[in-house]
Amino acid sequence: MWNKPQLMNWIANFLFATAVVMMLYILLYAVVHLPIFPLREVKVEGHLSHVTHEQISLIIEKHLKGNFFTLNLERTRDAFEKLPWARKVSVRRRWPDQIDVVIEEHEVLARWGDIALVNTYGEIFHAASDASLPVFYGPGDGVAEVSKGYGVYNAILNQAHMKIEQVTLSPRRSWEIKTDKGMLIALGRVDMESRLTRFVKSYISTLHQLELNLRYADLRYPNGFAVRKPGNML
Repeated sequence: MWNKPQLMNWIANFLFATAVVMMLYILLYAVVHLPIFPLREVKVEGHLSHVTHEQISLIIEKHLKGNFFTLNLERTRDAFEKLPWARKVSVRRRWPDQIDVVIEEHEVLARWGDIALVNTYGEIFHAASDASLPVFYGPGDGVAEVSKGYGVYNAILNQAHMKIEQVTLSPRRSWEIKTDKGMLIALGRVDMESRLTRFVKSYISTLHQLELNLRYADLRYPNGFAVRKPGNML
């Protein structure tokens, strides 16, 4: 090897280049860690109804460590996304000394049994709420399906001045809804939307006028339905 000057020159150049790169890295590392790039402002934006100023201040105090360059944006985002009402969070640097945080809150749609809440995207999240909300029941993989069905069926019932208080989807995908009038409606597994539409039209034109105080409606018939008032079947 010592008799090969070209190889020796290549090795020398490689070692020199490596040393230069390492020196530049060390210099850059030292510069970005100097106290001349302090983080002076954290700007938090978003339509925030549930995320509090106290929660934001606590996260800033506990998790925002480092200066403008060394702050870990991914860890900062993760810290904010752990807030119960935070659905999505974006974090970015703004030169020369600011961090911008944008928080998208969950918009609550319903309760998932008594264990969680459901947002308008059909996603489960865990937070506290004292709002009066409809209640969804169903299999674990049916949250989005129940949320979508709720929107469709509630819009139909609104035509009869009713709204849904409870939706149940069985493991076999059979639907049952309870209205704010105290009526339980069995929709079945097929043609749910058309069956409910037919029932609502009859309810508006006839059944409501009779003031029957209906408690149950079985719509699982191909060409009709059965209704029941307290103590009777019509």
